[in-house]
Amino acid sequence: MTNAYRWVQWNRHKRVYDAVIAAACVLFLAVFVGLGVALYQPPSEITPPILLIRGLATLAIVLLHIILAIGPLARLDDRFAPLLYNRRHLGVTFFVIAAAHGVLATLFYGGFGVRDPVSATVAGYDSFASISGFPFEVLGLLALLIFFVMAATSHDFWLSVLGHRFWKTLHMLLYVAYGLVLAHVALGSLQSETNPLYAVLLFGGTALIAALHTLAGVREWRRDSSAAATGAWIDAGVIDDIEPGAARVLCPGGQERIAVFRAEDDSVCAVSNVCAHQGGPLGEGRIIDGCITCPWHGYQYRPEDGQSPPPYTEKIPTYEVRLEGRRIFVRADASAPGTLQTPARPRSEGNGA
Repeated sequence: MTNAYRWVQWNRHKRVYDAVIAAACVLFLAVFVGLGVALYQPPSEITPPILLIRGLATLAIVLLHIILAIGPLARLDDRFAPLLYNRRHLGVTFFVIAAAHGVLATLFYGGFGVRDPVSATVAGYDSFASISGFPFEVLGLLALLIFFVMAATSHDFWLSVLGHRFWKTLHMLLYVAYGLVLAHVALGSLQSETNPLYAVLLFGGTALIAALHTLAGVREWRRDSSAAATGAWIDAGVIDDIEPGAARVLCPGGQERIAVFRAEDDSVCAVSNVCAHQGGPLGEGRIIDGCITCPWHGYQYRPEDGQSPPPYTEKIPTYEVRLEGRRIFVRADASAPGTLQTPARPRSEGNGA
């Protein structure tokens, strides 16, 4: 989080994260090409350029499945939540790998004739209705264009300009691009493969992604279906059931979720569960240095008024809270973003509580 836009705001965690990703990608390609050279001997050898093209394609698909799995895994198990912190770095890395595959494949297979490489690669097909004659390269190109738009707009500058809701909707095109990638591979390289292992791995990965998203969706649906009864005030349970510094998330029927935070001094505040940055789940974060900290990208808000500390300007809706003994009640209607609320505090035993 920063009050000024920078190309990349690295800290130690991000440097280590990016270094590990880069090293893993280089190692993957080295092993892929090395094994290919060792396993495919004359007269059935495969040249290093082709092995590199295939290695880049395989790495891109592996990274794409990892990216698609991070979201639902984080919903299903909090231990995966830290992976969300720099998922955009992983996404940009994936785009670079996919673009390198596309460029090298186009130049290698279409760059040695009289036509330009792009038209030489995608032209010459007889029928779009034929599986063997379908221009699968076009599908890959369309997917790559979508990935380019996502990578180009991944910076917080575009997030601020477009607004987090439109930005999130735009980046949901990831699933369209994923479908194009599956069709690109199924109508392309898999057509010439006699070993069924490749198809099993590809569509097994697809089934795994679908299962994870389904499980996460069912879990969230169950939370919403068990919504608290709507009324003037919502019973949020007993304060002792909330760990100090953490929150309980309420799911009022037909309304936005509410994050009820218990501070270290036992004071209680309630804010919208939706971070103003990317819509992250604030209720899964913690109070750090006196501020609610989003678990996705570290955006912070003061519990009592939902405002980011200066010089930041983000604001989220707040809710009035009262305590009856140790039981918490939250007013169902949200106040305007940035509205100051008096934290509810339990009375001491000396005052008759």
